[in-house]
Amino acid sequence: MSQQKLYTPPEGRNWNVLSSQCPSRTSLARIANKWTAMTVVVLENGPLRFGDRTALDGISGKVLTDTLRDLERDGMVSRRSYAEVPPRVEYELTPLGRTLQGPLTTLCRWAEEHIPDVLAARDAYDER
Repeated sequence: MSQQKLYTPPEGRNWNVLSSQCPSRTSLARIANKWTAMTVVVLENGPLRFGDRTALDGISGKVLTDTLRDLERDGMVSRRSYAEVPPRVEYELTPLGRTLQGPLTTLCRWAEEHIPDVLAARDAYDER
């Protein structure tokens, strides 16, 4: 079993998502991806099977696979496979992944609440 590394920012510096050299930037980019955010929101109610992608309308199998692999690599999703016929695979948020639930749920609510304003602004812009 591998030992987990302790990561700290370079001596005398802090993590800074605005710095092109900071690894937190790639983490933010992953979280800000629309499919990542929606996948986390879908998984907030518990584990789902890969075949349950109907809960996330419009995502292709390939994009879902890539998204889940990226989330698993970043420690936000766990994958459990069962030796059954047909094979069954479930995905679930890890404790780290669950820390994203609040912010992403809030962001989704904001999008739903403010879409009339956004659509009106787009129309006004396009009429110029």
